[in-house]
Amino acid sequence: MKHIFLAVILALGASAPGWAQTAIGFGGTPHDSDAPIEVLSDSLEIDEATGNAVFLGNVIAVQGDLRISAAEIRVIYETASDTDGQREIDQVQAMGGVLITRGFEAAEGDQATYFVARNEMEMLGNVLVTQQGGAIAGERMILDIATGQGTVQGRVRTTLQGQGN
Repeated sequence: MKHIFLAVILALGASAPGWAQTAIGFGGTPHDSDAPIEVLSDSLEIDEATGNAVFLGNVIAVQGDLRISAAEIRVIYETASDTDGQREIDQVQAMGGVLITRGFEAAEGDQATYFVARNEMEMLGNVLVTQQGGAIAGERMILDIATGQGTVQGRVRTTLQGQGN
């Protein structure tokens, strides 16, 4: 038992900043990154030259079962267009009190970028992920939404549950 405790302390990096790669959540079930993204906000600004949009105030963006809420969300389109002139969404950038939910799992942080085509999420600043049975916190999280695999970096904190808990 003493060896297990020592191994856990060493794995957590007692006082050094660290990183952890684990099944963080938000994945394992299909997510359609081609589905439309519905956005609700207090106001909207559009850049006519690029088509990029800035949604301000109590913003909620929903794509299937993925929900992002923040003070501000920017929708960035790809620079190249396809043959019919339609431009695809490249990124959804959220800033200010970001909360992301999918099913029973939630993540919060200062800012997040959803890379739509890659089905990848990056969160920065005071990241906290809560899911059934626990939580993990750090300064940066990269997450593959399709698989739920991710990396948390920067003074990672978590609680490990024993088999009896």
